[in-house]
Order: sequence, then structure tokens, then C-alpha cells
Amino acid sequence: MALEKKGRRGKSVTVLRGLPLDAAGLAAAAKELKARAGTGGTVKEGAIELQGDKVDLAREWMVSRGWGG
Repeated sequence: MALEKKGRRGKSVTVLRGLPLDAAGLAAAAKELKARAGTGGTVKEGAIELQGDKVDLAREWMVSRGWGG
């Protein structure tokens, strides 16, 4: 999980990589996280991207599923 700005016109994006999910699972997880965060996002190249600094929310979500943080 990381907060990235480089190459994004200065805007922050929270990126979750390496989740043990298939494509359908990633899409469902992204939908849930976007709703929780109240923000937009997408799945790109096997990673979930959320608009803005949502690192704390993403960490809590991962821990609640037993995936560390």
C-alpha cells in the first residue's frame, strides 16, 4: 500500500498492491473501498487505486480481512 503523487499531476492516489484476490475480487474490493471512502477509484494492473490520501482507511480495511497492513 502506498500514497503516490508522481506522474499524477500532483494529485494524491492511494494504491493497494499484492492483494490475494482475482480480478473479480479486486473489482468487488475496489467498489467497497470507494463506497467507504466516499471517493473515486479504479483497478489497474492488479492494483486498487483510490483518489486521495486514504491510506489509514485502506489499512483498517486490510487488517479487518486479516491481510496485515
